[in-house]
Amino acid sequence: MTKPHETPDTRRPLLGKVALVAGATRGAGRGIAVELGAAGATVYCTGRTTREKRSEYDRPETIEETAERVTQAGGQGIAVQVDHLEPAQVRALVERIDREQGRLDILVNDIWGGELLFAWNKPLWEQSLDAGLRMLRLAVDTHLITSHCALPLLIRKPGGLVVELTDGTAEYNATHYRVSLFYDLAKAAVLRMAWSQAHELKAHGATAVALTPGWMRSEMMLELFGVTEANWRDATAKEPHFIISETPAYVGRAVAALAADPLVARWSGQSLSSGQLAKVYGFTDVDGSQPDAWRYVPEVQDAGKPADATGYR
Repeated sequence: MTKPHETPDTRRPLLGKVALVAGATRGAGRGIAVELGAAGATVYCTGRTTREKRSEYDRPETIEETAERVTQAGGQGIAVQVDHLEPAQVRALVERIDREQGRLDILVNDIWGGELLFAWNKPLWEQSLDAGLRMLRLAVDTHLITSHCALPLLIRKPGGLVVELTDGTAEYNATHYRVSLFYDLAKAAVLRMAWSQAHELKAHGATAVALTPGWMRSEMMLELFGVTEANWRDATAKEPHFIISETPAYVGRAVAALAADPLVARWSGQSLSSGQLAKVYGFTDVDGSQPDAWRYVPEVQDAGKPADATGYR
């Protein structure tokens, strides 16, 4: 919470604000948590993987590490192990935030966990039904449970912001098959969830949006291509269109910009992208560029043109 002598400033516009990044262990969630911290926010970083116990992902990233990065960036990071499929755990989390902070200004629903649960470009009847239904629970039920529990605290003060993380803009996804039926349905559901929450939150002075990163250089994606952030461009030898990729910090800066915007309600119910918001708010990725993947993909990649990010980053 803001101390008596502290006031928000241009460098830390979110000083005194409290955020919950649900699904902050890695990827976009981690990037968002850290950038909210850099803007001065107190950030509750939730997920299932801790230093003591891993989720079924069995990956090394932990919520404690994310929280430490938030604090190092200039905010206050608080790690809380939560399975967002368990309403009792989410209710306990929100009660803790209320008890410790007395407010919630920003809710980011980034819970996902579905990368290992579907096969690319296989029809429904060839997919594992159990895995597909599990993916929908992880991608949709978690968001619903978290919003159901957290929104009463968020609307206590006007000006709250809900960000639903998805993959693809509403415009793009409306006319493109996304990987598999289960994946397609999960991402479409989250887009609609943001629109519906915006409708319900309007009377309470709060805003909800859907937000998508572009082709993100998450920990898993870098491993897939056998590169690091330092030499990521080497991956373009295998996949030339990777030239449009962006870091998790980019979508994090998009969320921080939205949260600091006193006129954020203008975006209510809309489907937004990191590249789109970079042009509006003026932030850049860590290399100083402004990749605009959701303009590049239909105009270059889907159009069958040679990979060339000129004019798109």
